[in-house]
Amino acid sequence: MPFELPELPYAKDALEPLMSSKTLEYHHGRHHAGYIKKLNKLIEGTAFAKMTLPDIIVRADELKDSSVFNNAAQAFNHELFWNSLTPSGKQKPEGSLASAIRRDFGSVDEFEEEFRVSATGLFGSGWVWLVSDDGRLRIIATGNAGTPLVNGLEPLLTLDVWEHAYYLDVQNDRGKYVDTFLNELVDWSAAGERFERLRKAA
Repeated sequence: MPFELPELPYAKDALEPLMSSKTLEYHHGRHHAGYIKKLNKLIEGTAFAKMTLPDIIVRADELKDSSVFNNAAQAFNHELFWNSLTPSGKQKPEGSLASAIRRDFGSVDEFEEEFRVSATGLFGSGWVWLVSDDGRLRIIATGNAGTPLVNGLEPLLTLDVWEHAYYLDVQNDRGKYVDTFLNELVDWSAAGERFERLRKAA
């Protein structure tokens, strides 16, 4: 069956004034939807059509099929991004994820600083991720449609640092956007649930 644009996990205006409904309208309703539409057209009638999104990404990367890879990866990346945000706000890591962050980064503050440096320092368009690497936590940055899946890493949360993710709200002030994500919007509860599922499956 063709892939469908997933619904946002909150109302379109739920993140205002930090992230506007206009941004979500364009970013989710046009950019994300566009990747889904293009992907479905590209894979129709091919072996990809029977695969899951992660499997398409990995196989397209192996085959150097940049068109399928870019659209599949962007579909995956955006879905995780929407699920890395919460209208609840001002969360902090808890439980086993908090313990792993302290183990691998020293403290939550040190994690946030490393994440901030990675996100503001990434040249051009791309993504910044908190990933699990066989249970150890890492921050990685990927350019354009890059995704940790091709390196066998498990993403826990991600921040979209393409300009279209923030330009309507803060213009070219990526630093403000990153700080808003870390201080106000990041869904640590969801990231913690992903980490727990990985631990139990290990």
